[in-house]
Amino acid sequence: MPKEARPRPKLEGVASAERVLTVLTAFRRGDDALELTELARRTDLVKSTIMRLCISLEKFGLIERLDDGRYRLGVEAARIGSVYQQSFALEERVVPVLERLAAESMETASFYIRRGNQRLCLFRADSPYPLRMNVRPGDMRPMDQSAIAQVLATFGDRTAPQTTPELPLYTSGITDPHVASLAMPVFGAGGRLIGALALSGPSSRLTSEQADLLAPRLRDAAERLSAELGAQT
Repeated sequence: MPKEARPRPKLEGVASAERVLTVLTAFRRGDDALELTELARRTDLVKSTIMRLCISLEKFGLIERLDDGRYRLGVEAARIGSVYQQSFALEERVVPVLERLAAESMETASFYIRRGNQRLCLFRADSPYPLRMNVRPGDMRPMDQSAIAQVLATFGDRTAPQTTPELPLYTSGITDPHVASLAMPVFGAGGRLIGALALSGPSSRLTSEQADLLAPRLRDAAERLSAELGAQT
């Protein structure tokens, strides 16, 4: 006779970030699912507190509660881990390209990936000018009509775009009325889109005329980076 699923306790109050992270980081390499007693031993938290914290973690897919009452890491934890591994592998190849682009163009160079209906700034090299973009690595921006978002949307689709836009894409005043950007797709093995390589700056400085001058440099950098990441030329 199968075990009946235990009722889930109600969540009352808001768990502190430190305690939530204490539970999440209690899982170790090789763990499958942990009993509540084992979580209590590893965290030095009382069982009732752990149960409340796990409800918060369940909501975000970071922990799953099995029918027998044990807990294991959820699919969102796996997704975050894969993002970290991807970022770590990309960093050694992408960051030198960004630093070189920023030095040569005098504008901010960045690398974006798509996360759902937003775009995530993964890496960035600042313009030497004091007037520059204030986006930092880890910041999210909308998937709007900016050049960066258009590149991610157009080339991130599994089906090839019906009409290939002229690259690099240039837009001005979309996300911010004072900011312009120039973007190119970066591909990996199998033609899979890895992300968008971009130059951004004040629209008063990164004009369409200036963008035309910088376009060959950005295009060359994106194509070389794609080749390094496994794309076939």
